[in-house]
Amino acid sequence: MHFLRRLGIDTYMLLLIGMVILGVIIPAQGFAAATLKQVTYWAVSLLFLLYGLKLDPSSVRAGFLNWRLQGLTLIATYAMFPILGLGFAQVFGPLLGAQVTLGVLFLAVLPSTVQSSIAFTSIAGGNVPGAICAASASNLLGVALTPALVAVMLQTGGGEVRLDAVLRIGTQILLPFILGQVLRPWLGAFIARHKKVTLYVDRGSILLIVYSAFSAGTRTGLWDTVPLPKLFTLWVVILIFLAISMGLMIAAGRGFRMDYPDRAALFYCGSTKSIATGIPIASALFPAAEVGAIVLPAMMYHITQLLICAFVSQRAQRNASM
Repeated sequence: MHFLRRLGIDTYMLLLIGMVILGVIIPAQGFAAATLKQVTYWAVSLLFLLYGLKLDPSSVRAGFLNWRLQGLTLIATYAMFPILGLGFAQVFGPLLGAQVTLGVLFLAVLPSTVQSSIAFTSIAGGNVPGAICAASASNLLGVALTPALVAVMLQTGGGEVRLDAVLRIGTQILLPFILGQVLRPWLGAFIARHKKVTLYVDRGSILLIVYSAFSAGTRTGLWDTVPLPKLFTLWVVILIFLAISMGLMIAAGRGFRMDYPDRAALFYCGSTKSIATGIPIASALFPAAEVGAIVLPAMMYHITQLLICAFVSQRAQRNASM
C-alpha cells in the first residue's frame, strides 16, 4: 500500500475500481436494482446538501482577488476544456462511438477536483490558499454550469437534454446545494467538527453511484458497446487530452509571468477534473442505462490524472528540497 500511495493510488481509488468490477461481475438486478436506484437518488441529494454545508462562500469571494490564477483556472475549466472536448469528439468520435464520445464531452465540462488538486499543490510547494479558492469557485459554478454546458454541447451535436432531466437537476442537485448554503450558518460548524462522518457519506455515495451506474451499464450491454480494443483506444485519447491540457496550463502560467506557487496551483486546478461532482450530475442528467458509458472517460481521466499529478508533485517536492 505504501508503494501504491507513492503512485497516488489510495484505498478509495481501489474501492472505486472494485465497484466498477463488482458492477460488471455481479450487477444489481430486479428488485435490488429498483431499490438501488432509489437509494442512489437520495444519496446524490445528500451529497450535494453536504457540499452546500461545507463550502464557505467567503473563501470563493476572497479567491477572486488573485484574478490571474482564478480567471485562468475558470477559463481553462469552462472554455478551454469544452473547446478541446468538441475537437476530440470530431476527431475521435468515429473510433469511440456515440455514447463514449458523449462521455468525452461530459468530461470536458466537469469542474476541477478539490481535495486532490489542493493536496498536490501543497506537496509541490504551490499557493495552497489560491488553490482552495480556485477549486471551490470551480465546483460552486460547476453545479449550474456543467448541466448547462452539457445541454449546449448536445444541441451542437444534434442531441437534446430532456425536460425531466433538467427538473431532476433542479430538485436533486441545485435545491439540496442551495439548502446547504442556507443552513450553513447553523450546521456548518457541526459539519466541520465531524469531517470523518461527512467524508464517509461523501465517498460512500460516490461508490454507490459508481456501482449503480456500471450495474445498469452491464445489464444493457455496456461492454458490448465498449469492448477491450475500444477501451484501450479511449485510454490513449484520455492520455492525449490530459497531456494537452497540462501543457496548456504550463504555457499559460509562464506566458502570464506567474510566480512558481501560482503556476503550481494553476497546473493542478486547471488540468484536473472531478468525478465527485461529475458522477452524481451524470446520474441525474442521463438515463441509467447510459450513465456507465458516459462516466467511463471521466473515471479513466481521474485515475490517470492522479497518477501523473502524484509523480509530478513529488518530483517538484524533491527538487525543492535539493
